[in-house]
Amino acid sequence: MKAVLPGSFDPPTLGHSNLIERAAGIFDELLVVISENRRKKSLFSTEERVHMLEELVRPFHNVAIFVWDSLVADFMKQHNARLLVRGARNSIDFAYEFELSLMYKTIDPNIETIIIPTDPKYFTIRSSSIKELASFHGDVSSMAPPFVALALKAKYEEE
Repeated sequence: MKAVLPGSFDPPTLGHSNLIERAAGIFDELLVVISENRRKKSLFSTEERVHMLEELVRPFHNVAIFVWDSLVADFMKQHNARLLVRGARNSIDFAYEFELSLMYKTIDPNIETIIIPTDPKYFTIRSSSIKELASFHGDVSSMAPPFVALALKAKYEEE
């Protein structure tokens, strides 16, 4: 079974890492897709996010990284994948992901969405909060892999 896990991954967090690890253990092949959102300004370039995710998925032989700037449904069709993996930290995330799954079903009735609840220890982790904390030179080591924490520190030292 092949599954697709899309996201902006700006930056990848320990929550992302946990979700990737869990999904990689369930599916034969996991395609992690860095979604390029033209309306959203990213802190890290696409190349930086690819590099960080490659480092993150190194232990998993069934995970591949892709960049996509169009509909995820089109990516799935191109890669012959029917399963979409999403993570949810709380009921608000779940409601959003549920509605999104209905939209994907409208776009392509063959797409099935699997929502994986977050591991409780990553409940409060979100990329936007990590970026804000890092911008004030706060310690993000409990929320992001070490190489991501270093990249955040370097990014905010540039400013």
